Parts: sequence; C-alpha cells; structure tokens
Amino acid sequence: MSTPPARFGDRARGCLLAASAFWVSPLIRANIYIDGLNLYYRALRGTPHRWLDPRRLARLLLPEHRIGRIRYFTALVANRPDDPTQAQRQQAYLRALATVPDLTIHYGHLMAKTKRRPLARLPESGPRTVEILDTEEKGSDVNLASYLLLDGFEDEYELAVVVSNDSDLMLPIRMVKERLGKQVGVFDPSRRRSFELHGAASWYRPLRQGPLSASLFPDTLSDSQGTVSKPASW
Repeated sequence: MSTPPARFGDRARGCLLAASAFWVSPLIRANIYIDGLNLYYRALRGTPHRWLDPRRLARLLLPEHRIGRIRYFTALVANRPDDPTQAQRQQAYLRALATVPDLTIHYGHLMAKTKRRPLARLPESGPRTVEILDTEEKGSDVNLASYLLLDGFEDEYELAVVVSNDSDLMLPIRMVKERLGKQVGVFDPSRRRSFELHGAASWYRPLRQGPLSASLFPDTLSDSQGTVSKPASW
C-alpha cells in the first residue's frame, strides 16, 4: 500500500516543530545595584572574599540572565588611628572595580561625629558614659533608590537585582515592582533577614559565602595607571 502524500499544512507544522527545537529564548535583561558598604560590613569584612568581582558574582548568581549595567554605591573612607591604611585598601579596590565593563561607581559620603554613650556596666563611682566616634554613611541609599527608579522608567532592565540589607529601600523596590511592572530581586548579605525587603521584592535570597569565594578578581590587574594588586591583608 502506498503512503498518501503529506498535505501542505502537515509539512508546515512539521517545519515549525523542527524550528522550535533550535529556538533559544532571549535572556532576561538584568541590572545590578550594589550597596557597597552594606555588602562589605554585612558579608565581606574579615573574610578572604573582599577582592570581589561584582560582574563575575552576578554571572554566577544569575546564569540565565544577560547582565547589563552594574551600579556600585559607596563612600570614601578615611584612615583612622585603629586602621591607618583603610583608605589605601579602598582605593586599590575602587581601581579594580573601574576595570569591570559597564560598572559605574556612585559616591555618597561619610559623616563622623563624636558622641557620648552610657557604659554597658555602670560603675559604683566615676564616669558613667564614654565618648565614641560614630561614623554614619549618607547618600548611598538615596542614590541607589534614584537609579533603580530612573533605570526602570527608561526600560533598561526587566529584572533589577539589589544587593543590600537596608530596609529603607523597601518603598522604591515596591514602586518598581508594582508601578513599573518590573521584577526586583534582593540578595541579602546579612545573616539577619530583612522582613521589609522580603515582603517588597519579587524574590529574596541570602547571599552566601560560596558564590563570594568563587567570584574574586585576579590578585593583580592592569589599568590606565599601571597595575593594581589585592591588599596584602586581604
């Protein structure tokens, strides 16, 4: 018995099925917003992961996304009597960051004030307070929120990823998600969950040490000034 010839519609459907087997959906466009000092003090300080390459980290955490712009928010630190080289270490790291494609550094500022605080254990006599140097960072949260909204308005991303534990970012995250219809994910560098960010974001995940340890710069990098090396104490 001979096989009847295939109809045109059957052949067309077959071609579509064959083509679909080779179709790769476009990657989701993702921008990364890093609260630098929050990341440092919550997850990096005292670890061997301080020489962190943000783009390598983003690719590791989001392998099925196309990483676009990375915005890194920080403030310049000054040397202190208890840490006389911290400014030099930060400058080395900022030079390393400047070698990362499509990464922009945005600066807030630090305010240092002398304050008097009560002692935890009050003595029977003598002073009951102690003078401390209180350093507070200003501007990074506002800068991050502003660019998160601006980039969303300009349709730079489909997914925004915020690396921070700062609950002040709850409202801008919620606005981007609910008013702009964008996804906003949070990687929390702290061991203590931020319930505000967890409730506002499209998804919320802890930033673990494993991905950080696998996302470091080479010990020495080249830039327009020459070479820059990882600080010896890092």
